[in-house]
Amino acid sequence: MPALERPDLLAEPVRSALSRMPQPEPGADVPGIEVAEIDPDLADTAVLVEATGMAMEDMANCIVISGARGGEERVCAALVLGHTRADVNKTVRKRLDVRKCSFMPMDQAVERTGMEYGGITPIGLPDDWPVLVDSRVLDRDSIIIGSGLRRSKVRLPGALAEQLPGAEMIDGLALEIG
Repeated sequence: MPALERPDLLAEPVRSALSRMPQPEPGADVPGIEVAEIDPDLADTAVLVEATGMAMEDMANCIVISGARGGEERVCAALVLGHTRADVNKTVRKRLDVRKCSFMPMDQAVERTGMEYGGITPIGLPDDWPVLVDSRVLDRDSIIIGSGLRRSKVRLPGALAEQLPGAEMIDGLALEIG
């Protein structure tokens, strides 16, 4: 169903971000963004795909990455398709302009995003975090992402990822798995 019709299925930062996105009329939902309730035990991508038969290529994972340069922390999120992995050690590291970067520890990512682990999504992240989006995401008719909660997922057109706040399209952000 339209995402803003079920605000209970969205973490507060996600609700807030969606309510600020362009809408056809005040109080209307953001076109093309839907939410569905799921069993929280299915929140992890591989488990959801196995249980539902959805295509791994339609899943998009959002990871939070941090590094530092000159004592200054640099953070971003990366959105990549489920059958790929973010090129953290080369592409993300160069974009952040740091010597070394890595996944932000789970407890920090949860605290700083206001979202649950396994539900972190590119919608509603802190305003100063760039959201690096693998260009292949745009080619998907729709993608399934987190809602900020483990008990639901959001579906949106892949092309809409380019319009998310802070989004930067990057060719080659992700590498094929296996």
